[in-house]
Amino acid sequence: MSDSSPTIALDAMGGDHGPHVVIAAALKCLDDYPQLVLTLVGDEPVLLKQLKKASAVTSERLRIHHASEKVAMDESPAKALRNKKDSSMRVAINQVKEGAADACVSAGNTGALMATARFVLKMIPGIDRPAIIALMPSIRGHTYVLDMGANIDSSAEHLLQFAVMGNELVRAVDKIDSPTIGLLNVGEEEIKGNEQVKQAAKLIADSHLNFVGFVEGNHISTGNTDLIVTDGFVGNISLKTTEGVAQMIVQGLKDSFRANWYSKLAGLIAMPCLKAFKQRFDPRQYNGATLIGLRGIVVKSHGGADSESFANAIRMALEEIEYNIPDKIGQRVASALSERDPA
Repeated sequence: MSDSSPTIALDAMGGDHGPHVVIAAALKCLDDYPQLVLTLVGDEPVLLKQLKKASAVTSERLRIHHASEKVAMDESPAKALRNKKDSSMRVAINQVKEGAADACVSAGNTGALMATARFVLKMIPGIDRPAIIALMPSIRGHTYVLDMGANIDSSAEHLLQFAVMGNELVRAVDKIDSPTIGLLNVGEEEIKGNEQVKQAAKLIADSHLNFVGFVEGNHISTGNTDLIVTDGFVGNISLKTTEGVAQMIVQGLKDSFRANWYSKLAGLIAMPCLKAFKQRFDPRQYNGATLIGLRGIVVKSHGGADSESFANAIRMALEEIEYNIPDKIGQRVASALSERDPA
């Protein structure tokens, strides 16, 4: 954590479930982190009512910043940016820009969050586009993947920038001096893939990064690579496919153990193992995706997050505050640009 109390602005009106989830997560994190300060951004009367239901009150560590509007989950990002200047999302991001908060966390509309954050906070010099980086569970623990949906079409240069940004985050948070980086492709052979991916591989291979070459989709789950780079179209499909497979496995196990009395007895015996399995691969433990490349910290929570999930997004923001991720990325990008253009 930073020397002073870390402060995070929470978009309390975003997401599918509204303020009660955000408030429950906020109260949990305040208990877990004694130095943490949280600002609930949203409709003040609504937030005060929800706090009362939770038997909580405002304090020096739990504040309310009123915002009169909210961005709907299906709202056009352009309209939200243009017409919702007093939305809880916009005001929370403004808190970061103004220095009133060290980070912002929102479960709101992803497109609107990306557009608003980019407009308000601007990009780190040398970075063209922000990307979404997230953790995905693997056999060895977890794998970082980016982009997870911010950029549907990405050039080879953009993929290089994603690799540079992701490398700095993994180095800082996971304390790995030289993270292994793979480029997602339809095969590991150099002859495979489209021209965009082939060109990106050349750029990353010529950089300072620990590039291991092309990797396939199964590498996300095996955990053999610390960071996997791809465009947002493929990354988002990979994320949703993994979530769906996890749900299918859990439901399949439940159905199998409920089939008859013998299977119910077997399920009872296996319960400790099943609970450990569920906890290890529980998607709530991996909630929170960073909008990386901005001049500030913005973490996107899943729209359907419950309080435990949203609390994990807050914890991710805390880690990024502690390691000052935007500055580290800025320094690395500046160094990379000078290496490529000595003049």
